[in-house]
Amino acid sequence: MSIKNKNFKMKKITHNISVFFLLLVGFTSCQEESYEVGELIAPTNLNVSVEIVGQDDNNPNGDGSAVVVFTATSDNEINYQFNFGDGRTAVSPTGIVEHRYSANVGVYTYNVVVNATGTGGLGTSTNLEVTIFNSFKDEEAENFLTGSSDVSDIGSSKKWYWQANVAVHVGLGPVEDDYGNGEFSYEAWWNLIQPWDEEKYCMYDNEFVFTRTANGISFEQTIGPAFIPGAYAGELGVAGDTCHDETVATTMFGEKNVSFFPSSSKAALEGSYNEVPYRQTSFEISDGGFMGWYVGASTYDIISISDDELFVRIIQAGNGFAWYHRFTSTKPIEGDVDPGYEYTNLVWEDDFNTDGAPDSSKWTYDLGTTDIFGNNGWGNQEAQSYTNNAENVIVENGSLKITAKKEGNDYTSARIKTQGLYNFTYGRVEVRAKLPSEQGTWPAIWMLGSNHPTVGWPSSGEIDIMEQRGNDKSYVEGTCHWFNTAGGNNASYGETASIDTPSSEFHLYTVEWSESAIKIYLDDIQYYELPNSGDLPFNSDFYLILNVAMGGTNGGDIDPAFTEDTMEIDYVRVFQ
Repeated sequence: MSIKNKNFKMKKITHNISVFFLLLVGFTSCQEESYEVGELIAPTNLNVSVEIVGQDDNNPNGDGSAVVVFTATSDNEINYQFNFGDGRTAVSPTGIVEHRYSANVGVYTYNVVVNATGTGGLGTSTNLEVTIFNSFKDEEAENFLTGSSDVSDIGSSKKWYWQANVAVHVGLGPVEDDYGNGEFSYEAWWNLIQPWDEEKYCMYDNEFVFTRTANGISFEQTIGPAFIPGAYAGELGVAGDTCHDETVATTMFGEKNVSFFPSSSKAALEGSYNEVPYRQTSFEISDGGFMGWYVGASTYDIISISDDELFVRIIQAGNGFAWYHRFTSTKPIEGDVDPGYEYTNLVWEDDFNTDGAPDSSKWTYDLGTTDIFGNNGWGNQEAQSYTNNAENVIVENGSLKITAKKEGNDYTSARIKTQGLYNFTYGRVEVRAKLPSEQGTWPAIWMLGSNHPTVGWPSSGEIDIMEQRGNDKSYVEGTCHWFNTAGGNNASYGETASIDTPSSEFHLYTVEWSESAIKIYLDDIQYYELPNSGDLPFNSDFYLILNVAMGGTNGGDIDPAFTEDTMEIDYVRVFQ
């Protein structure tokens, strides 16, 4: 049976070939035009001239920048290919290329091969030697990347990973555009990615290995895939904002060389990140290598580097976008979050461990139904009267409890503050709290400018670390309020974050307030940022306020069946 099957297949194939041949003859016989293959011509008279930048009688191998300009000419060429002898190559239709030799420090000789290609792929090549002086060196960066102790530590290597457990581990900004705040040197266009972003999850298993070898530094991506953003996917004709394997990102795998050289970008030379200058060192991965994020480029500006963190900037091919990437040499544990707070020194706290009234050395009260300017309902049409009664505010069982109660046809609650007892400028405030669940309750954890009694609201400024509206308990809000002097109007900016268990579980509400920005977090995940400036009132002392209001502009309609509800606070801490 097997022999018959084979013969059958052979006959079938022969038959198909015969039919194809007859069809081909029939097809070609219908054509009236004839074509001839053009003459195959190899380029001739290939010459290459070399200009070593800074070369003179005193510096025969250049000025130390290691920059060389090659100019190739020939007859009948289509383009030129350059192999620079240091693991890097280039193609030029004009024959003119500029190349920086950065693989080695000191004086080194490289064998350069130049090929001119003509019609039909025929080529003519020549080779030459260039001796170059490279004075640039960043041994510390090399050691950080490879885990080396020094340049003699051959074979040392280190793995790097996406710093997926911190916010803004990827960002985007302009290459050189500046709108007045140095936007060309930070993630001015996109800076709100959160830890363990769902869309980027496919790339978080990436591993990148830097190794010190006898010939310099090598790089290898050992685990893919590659993430291709939508901004570049169109260049490749593939789906964007997702991961692709090596069939698309063809230069992803394989050992490659790493070369270091002085940064030349505007961001590195003129800009800063969080008011700290760039390191002004760049590195390039040979053969189209890249660190997980594929945008057709291989050159990275090092913004900062340490033993455990690498922060870089890469300009997408086409020069339209600058991407910012954060890596770590400690593999993040999936789901863990490191918010990367700036302020870590605990300077003030209340853990509410002493039963009774709130600590009078730390807290005082707002009382009644009107604010200090005589506005009834505290300026917001609120329905409650604030008291200092134990029924409304008490410390017990390790928590502060602020309880709003219905008293006949009226409501009582409490509002405590650190005004006059603790005022501060800049820092991180953490409040761990459970929120009331009833319709009409308006809990708030917030701050007012200490000059509020003299300048009023909103000129004093207001920072709402957490507010929750009375008609929807599925989210919380972070907001800043101020007076816009240029426009002569009240101004505010707020964002919301969804929350599943605000009343049954404690959650952490945080603000980090600095000279440069105000950032608000829910459970260590940032969802709000307002750039700070000298034109805003957020550069002087503020004080803390905790309260539960009833009704009003944010509390809305109160449930007719409401009797009482509580905001419970585990602790309040301030870091600077």
